[in-house]
Amino acid sequence: MLINRVGVRRRLLPVLAVPVVLTLLAACGDGAPEPAGASSSPGAALDRNVTLMLYNAQHDTVAKAWVDAFTAKTGIKVQIRQGSDLEIANQLVAEGAGSPADVFLTENSPAMSLVENAGLFVPIDPATLAQVPAEYAPSTGKWVGIAARSTVLAYNPEKISEADLPKSIMDLQDPKWKDRYGAAPKGADFQAIVSAMLELKGEAATSAWLAALKANGQAFTGNSAAMKAVNAGTATTAIIYHYYWYGDQAKTKENSKNVKLQYFGNGDPGAFVSISGGGVLKSSKHQAEAQALVNFITSKEAQTALAAGTSFEYSVGKDVASNAALKPLTELNAPKVDPSKLNSKKVVDLMTTAGLI
Repeated sequence: MLINRVGVRRRLLPVLAVPVVLTLLAACGDGAPEPAGASSSPGAALDRNVTLMLYNAQHDTVAKAWVDAFTAKTGIKVQIRQGSDLEIANQLVAEGAGSPADVFLTENSPAMSLVENAGLFVPIDPATLAQVPAEYAPSTGKWVGIAARSTVLAYNPEKISEADLPKSIMDLQDPKWKDRYGAAPKGADFQAIVSAMLELKGEAATSAWLAALKANGQAFTGNSAAMKAVNAGTATTAIIYHYYWYGDQAKTKENSKNVKLQYFGNGDPGAFVSISGGGVLKSSKHQAEAQALVNFITSKEAQTALAAGTSFEYSVGKDVASNAALKPLTELNAPKVDPSKLNSKKVVDLMTTAGLI
């Protein structure tokens, strides 16, 4: 049966003032970035005296580094309200036109779709969209990709051979995998993967797969806990995102020394690449400055700094190579999914029906 190790969900933290001192992005260079207005050219004048409000569900260290560099280049200060993907997305929907937010950043795209479908974003400036390949932005142009992460199957080679690994993530619903795989079903990461499965395979197939996970899988509090269990041999395999393994490998390897990664490829739902997004809220009273922040985050400077950092997320900027340790995005053979079509509400309904959340 499903092992319940799910902890208390994160809540929104108080508003934090972001310092001007920059660390990770110190090498980004001098001079102002190409600002982007909500409905004007990238050369639109900016008010350097405003303070933007950023609702952030991206890694806090990554977001702080980005906004520190943006402040250093423009003089525009940024405050961060930190939280998780769907918590902040639902808060934005509840706040509606009265939201104090100027910009929203996420780890996974279903939260962006939730806000977009509520009609709360303005279109992203074309100059910003031009900085990111089309596959890393929704077809609607209402938000833009800022980073990416790949779905992988973490496995313990002492518990299972590479030859015996499933060929598709869908194979895990076979009863022979009972107690041999796990995931973190209450996390936004896993729910994004299920969103892709829903879009690619349909509701019936996704519901059947979730029912099998409930009956046969292990549940963990998060990707880190799942990887630790695989490393310890208490789990054979687990569905996670790639960067948890790479981050631990770059440090002590204490939680990943007995773990290898399988990339499904072949356009499989298990090869889904989740896009972190950035969008500008209609509620923003500083549209040009908010557009300029998103423009900077997708710029070559900021995307190069992401690649040089320690989050091990994929950079999505044009002509920007990701961290050399990562398997290249071009080799993942991920399924083609329009991020704007990922349906977080439907996924939550299906997972609730399955008894997973």
